Amino acid sequence: MISIQIRKKHLFYVLAVSSSLIAAVVTGIDSWITHLLVETYSFDKVPWLFGFSAFLVGTVVTLLLCLLFSIPFKGRSIGGRLIDPSFNHLRLVQRKELKYHLLAGLGNAVTTIGYFYLLSVMVDPSAVLPFYQVVILYLLMVEVVAEKNSPTLVEVQSSVIVTFGAILGSISLSGNIDLTAMAIIFLVVNPGWVILSIYQRRLKLLKIKDKPNDSLNIRFWNLVFTFIFITVFILVFDQVRGTSYFMESLDASRRFFWWIVLSMSVTFFSYVFYIRALGIGKASITQAVKATTIIFAVPVTFVLSLFMPISMPSTPVLWLIKGMGMILVILGIVSFAVTQVKAYVFIRAQPGVKVSSLLEEVWNIRGVDSVSAVSGKYDLVAKVRIRTLLKGYERIIRKLETIPGIKEFRWNSILKEWENV
Repeated sequence: MISIQIRKKHLFYVLAVSSSLIAAVVTGIDSWITHLLVETYSFDKVPWLFGFSAFLVGTVVTLLLCLLFSIPFKGRSIGGRLIDPSFNHLRLVQRKELKYHLLAGLGNAVTTIGYFYLLSVMVDPSAVLPFYQVVILYLLMVEVVAEKNSPTLVEVQSSVIVTFGAILGSISLSGNIDLTAMAIIFLVVNPGWVILSIYQRRLKLLKIKDKPNDSLNIRFWNLVFTFIFITVFILVFDQVRGTSYFMESLDASRRFFWWIVLSMSVTFFSYVFYIRALGIGKASITQAVKATTIIFAVPVTFVLSLFMPISMPSTPVLWLIKGMGMILVILGIVSFAVTQVKAYVFIRAQPGVKVSSLLEEVWNIRGVDSVSAVSGKYDLVAKVRIRTLLKGYERIIRKLETIPGIKEFRWNSILKEWENV
C-alpha cells in the first residue's frame, strides 16, 4: 500500500485554510437559503426552521456520504484514501466516546441556533463571520486551565489583535456595531463553539481499537446528537410558547430540500477538515488559522449581491475599517500560530529512584503534554508543548533541575513532523 507523507505543519495549515474557504462558501449558501426562508416564513421563525431543517437533512446527507466513502477500493475505503487515512467505515459509537459526543452535540446545537439567528439579522456574510473569531480568547482560556499553562505576552497580544480585528471587520453596513448580535456571540455562540471544539478534539485524539479516531465518524455522530438536542429544544419551545415550529420545520425541509442538501454536503467537508486539523494542532491555534474565513467571505458577498439585495458598504470609510479589521486578524493569526514550540525531553533517573514517582513529578510540570516510561539509555521521555522556546527554558528546564530523582536530561526541539496522507 502506497503512503504519501507530508509535513504535519503543512498538513495542518492546508486542512484549516481549506476548512475556512469551504465555510465561507457554505455561509453564502446559507445566506441564500435564509433569504428564501424569510420570503416564505415570518422572520422570528427562520432560525428555528433552518436550524432543524439543516440537521434533519444534514444527518441523512452525511449518512449517505459516509456510506459512500465506506466502500472499499484496493484494500482501503474511498474515504480513507481521499479524506482521512484513519477512516475505514461507518461504525457505532463506542462507550468511551459517548460523553464527548453528548457534550459536543449540545455545544453544536446551542451555537447553531445562534448562528442562524445572526444570519437572519445580518445577511452579509462578511459582517457575520468575524464575530466568531473572538472564540479564540475563550479557547485560549480553556487551554490555560486544561493544559497547565499560563498565557505569555505573545499570546495575549495575538488574542487582542484578533479580537479587535474581528470587531472592526464586523461593523454593520450602517457603520454601527449591533450590540444584540454581539451579546448573542459572546454569551451563546462562542461558548457553544468552545464546547464543540474542545470535545471534538478529544474525540479525534481518542484511540478506537488501538487506531486513531477518524473525522468522518466524529462528524456523523455529532450531527446525530445535535439533531436530537435541537429536536428537544424545538418541542419544548413549541410546548411553552404554543408555536408549531416542529411541523413547520418539516415543511421547510420538504420545500427547500435540495438547497439544504447542497449546503450540508459542502458543510460536511468543511467540518471534516476542521476536525482533522484539531487532531494536529491546539483548538485555539486551529480556530486562529480558520479566521481566514473572513477574507474568503468578501468575494462570496460580492457574488451574492448579484442575486439578492445585499447593500455593500457605501462609503470608503466603512471599506477602510473592514479592511483594517481583516489585516489585524491576519496579523494576529500569524503571530499567534507561529509561537507554539514542541520538544521531547529525554530523562535518565538516578539509581534506585522509583520511575513511577519520577514520572508523576515530571507530569506535574506545566507545559508537559505527556510522559512515557521507556527502556534503553533513558528512563522517561516527556513531550513538551509550549508557546515560546524562551518560556520553556525559563520554567520547564528550571523545574527539571530541581527534581532530585533526575540524573540528567536532554532537550530536543521538534523542527519537523511528518504525517501520512
